[in-house]
Amino acid sequence: MPQELIFPPMGAMALLTFLVLGLIPARRFRAVTAGRATRDDFKFGESAAVPGDVSIPNRNYMNLLELPLLFYVAGLMYFVAGKVDQPVLMVAWTYVGLRAIHSIIHLTYNHVMHRLTFFALSNFVLMAFWLMFFLR
Repeated sequence: MPQELIFPPMGAMALLTFLVLGLIPARRFRAVTAGRATRDDFKFGESAAVPGDVSIPNRNYMNLLELPLLFYVAGLMYFVAGKVDQPVLMVAWTYVGLRAIHSIIHLTYNHVMHRLTFFALSNFVLMAFWLMFFLR
C-alpha cells in the first residue's frame, strides 16, 4: 500500500484547524462592529466581556492544537516505519471525522454532552491509533 495515503487524513485535520482559525477574526470583527465587544476586549486574549459565541472558535482552535498533535506525530511514525495499511487509514479517518463532528457541535449548538461524547470517542480512537503502531 502507498505509504503516502496517510497524508490525506493528516491534511484534512490541518484543513479543519485552518477553517476554525478563520472563524476567530470573522466572529471578532463582527462582534466589534455590532458593538457586542470592543477591540480592548481582545488586547490580552479575550476578556470576560466577550460573548460566548465569539470566544468559542478560539477555544475550539486551541483544542485542535492540543491532542491532534499526537495524531500528526503518529501519522508520521506510520509513514516513516512503512506501517500504513487499510486499518490504519480507517482509524485515521475515523479520528478526523470525530474531531470534525466535535468542532461542528462546539461551533454551532454547543450541547456539552454531545460535544463531550465526540471528544471522548476521538480520544479513544487516538489512543487506538498509537496502540496499533506499537502492537504491530
